Parts: sequence; structure tokens; C-alpha cells
Amino acid sequence: MAKFKEECGLFGIFNHPEAANLTYLGLHALQHRGQEGAGIVSSDEIKLYTEKGIGLVSDIFSKEKIDKLQGNSAIGHVRYSTAGSSDLANTQPIYVTSSMGKMAIAHNGNLTNANKLKKHLEQNGAIFQTDSDTEVIIHLIAKSKKKSFLDRIIFALKKCEGAYSLLFLMKDMIIAARDPRGFRPLVLGTIKNSYVLASETCAFDLVEAETLREIKAGEIVTINEKGISSCSPLENQNKKAFCIFEHIYFSRPDSYVFGSSVYMTRKQLGRQLAKEHPIKADYVIPVPDSGVASAIGYSEESRIPLELGLLRNHYVGRTFIEPQQNIRNFGVKLKLNSIKEVLNKKKVIVIDDSIVRGTTCRKIIKMIKDAGATEVHVRISSPPTKDSCYYGIDTPDKSDLIANDLSVEQIRRYILADSLGYLSLRGLRNSVQKFSKYNVKNNYCVACFTSKYPTEIESR
Repeated sequence: MAKFKEECGLFGIFNHPEAANLTYLGLHALQHRGQEGAGIVSSDEIKLYTEKGIGLVSDIFSKEKIDKLQGNSAIGHVRYSTAGSSDLANTQPIYVTSSMGKMAIAHNGNLTNANKLKKHLEQNGAIFQTDSDTEVIIHLIAKSKKKSFLDRIIFALKKCEGAYSLLFLMKDMIIAARDPRGFRPLVLGTIKNSYVLASETCAFDLVEAETLREIKAGEIVTINEKGISSCSPLENQNKKAFCIFEHIYFSRPDSYVFGSSVYMTRKQLGRQLAKEHPIKADYVIPVPDSGVASAIGYSEESRIPLELGLLRNHYVGRTFIEPQQNIRNFGVKLKLNSIKEVLNKKKVIVIDDSIVRGTTCRKIIKMIKDAGATEVHVRISSPPTKDSCYYGIDTPDKSDLIANDLSVEQIRRYILADSLGYLSLRGLRNSVQKFSKYNVKNNYCVACFTSKYPTEIESR
């Protein structure tokens, strides 16, 4: 299966005089969801204006570019592709002209039947300009004979399977949609008389918006001059499948996702990890930044002091020039460095969110031992990652995942740890439920741990 997966962040706003500028700020808050490219499309109710580029939000949008994005409504997108090239054509929002007028679309997720749909569309004359599965949705909308944009979107999405949270911008409205299983988050808020939409609530905090609610799984929301209206034409009887990795790693800790605080949930993962895999040590050491909240929870539950034995460099770019002189573990050292005064002659517990290939973890443990640690015990705040994600999280092919081939003991030996403990699936489910205002424990997608996918996957 050709993967079209993209980790992305969405932001949209309707009826605000600073629509483009607030969208720019919202994308800043969502930068962790994609660092490869970003774009904004705005509307003044007459025409659409677009600006996008490759790189970080702050590098792409100057004041001059923001000023060109006229109008009171806008949608924006940050992108990290997991397939396809990183060129401008694949950067969203995608802006098109159709028989019903101009439209822009921004997508977070991955269609699991994209190849099948694309092949059928091409056989019927469709020509694709990008590598993104988002363009499949555009062609399905164009193919529809329905009279309104909303009905055309419903027609298209009923043919799509997999994960999608979507924002559509037309000259006089924004439409938001979420797939029937609710894989990826999407929230609705207000700023006075304006409506805002985002992948995470942390974007609302920056622009001082009030969170109203999540867009429901299978719901389509239309926002125009008449206000807000909702329908649920995509709703079905399938069990929900919220992506549990949003809580483990992907979402920002200060966000509320799927009805609960990401930070409090991650602390609970650490507490549960301490109950399941206790060990005596001098310090609990987080791998920054992903392991920090869980490490705090582990420390509180175990009553073992938390220390920062590793420091992260937050200014590492996407590319770097490696010196000709051989420096061991150069890539890891660019991002992390050990604090010898903390680690020397100490037994430490290292907390991280996951082990993927195992190579980085091995280098980190080697670094800690080189700093003088006498014992390194690794604790992971999720179960072993055994299979790929097909719903929009960037995981390697199954064959590249260390837990697919090796037992926990074999992984321990490979990463050079003195002991290794993973959080149980049951412990993970109970932890995400603890701070949720919904009954969601069994409504999460955990296919990356169990290989049991909630939708049919095209030939793998």
C-alpha cells in the first residue's frame, strides 16, 4: 500500500477582522503537528487569497504576506508528510476553482482507501497534481452532481474510509468535518462573535478563544453569516476509534483532547507505569520533551526524585552538516546532552513515551552510561509498538519496528538497558479514561499495539 499519511494541524476562523493574523498565530501553536510546510487561505467574501511555503510557520509568513491575506475568514494548515515529496504542491490548504466557485481544503489524517479511489478517478479522466490523498476528496467533490457545497462534501466523504478531520473554506463560509470514528481531534471555539476551529485547544489559548466543544465523530458543521449549523450524515454504528497516540505523544501537553487533559493523562501513564514496573533507583530521568509528564507521574508514585539528566537542544533544524571527523552518536548529541553531575555513579530510571526502531534509545542509554550512571532502567509509557499506523501518525513499516521482531528481553539487551518495562494495554486504557469526561476507555484505536485495525486496510 502506498502511504499518503500526513501528520498535520488545522486552524480556521470565521468573521474576524484579523482572520489571517490569528490563523498565523494558531498555526504557531500547532507547529508540533507539522514542521515541513504551512499555508493559509483567506476570504473577503469575493475571492480567496493564498500564501504557503516550505519550512516553519515563522519562516514562511512575513508581515507583508499576512497583509496580502485579505478578508474576515481563513483556514490554515501545518504539514509533516510521511509520503510524497516535500514540495510546495503538497503543502496545504489546497486551493481549487470548481464549477461552484473557488474552494480551499485542509486535511489532517489519512484515507485508507485512497489508492482504490484514486485509481477509479484516474480511469474516469481525473488528473492529479499532488501526492496527497486530500486531492482525492477534491476530485470526489467535483464529480458530485449535488447542488450545494455541503451536499457535494457529504457525497465525497461517504466514499472515504479512514481518518479525516477537514476544513473547507468557500468565499462565504467554512465547513468542518470529522470522520465517523473520530480518529483525529477537531475542536470548536469562539472569540466574541467569531467562530474558530483547531486540531487542539492549545491554539485557542494563544488567540484567547473560548472552547465550546469537540466536533463530533461523523459530524459536519457549517459556519456562515447565519451562524452555525450541524448535521451528522456520516454517523454510523461503528465503535469510535480515537487515536490513543494523541495522548501518549502527539498532542501538546497543554491541550484537551478527546475530552481530557493531555498533561494529566500523561502523568497518569507514569503513575500506572510505576505501579506495574517498580524498581529501586536514585533518580527518575525523563527523555525530553516527550517523557517529561510521565516521568513526573512515575516520580510522584514511586517517591523517587525527578532529575533532569538529559537536556534537549530546541534549536536543531531539519538538516545539518556532519563533521568529517567521526563523532559517535552525532545525530542524538545534536538533540540531547547528558548532565554528568546528575548521572555520575547513580542508578537511574529513564522514562520515554515509546521505542520505535530502538536505535535512538540505544544511543541515549549509551550516553547516560558514558556519563557515569551505574544502572539504567528504562520504562516506556505505552505498550510495545508492533505495527504501522494507517490513520495519520508517522510510524515506520512494520518490518522496521523493533517490537515486531524482538521480545521485551531481546529489546532490553539491544538497547543496553539493565531492565525494561512497558505499560500494559489495560493500564493504558484505564489511564486515558481516568481524566476523561466521556466513557472512552474502549473507544480508542490501539492498532499500533495490537495489529487489530478498526477499518479495512488496502493491501499492506
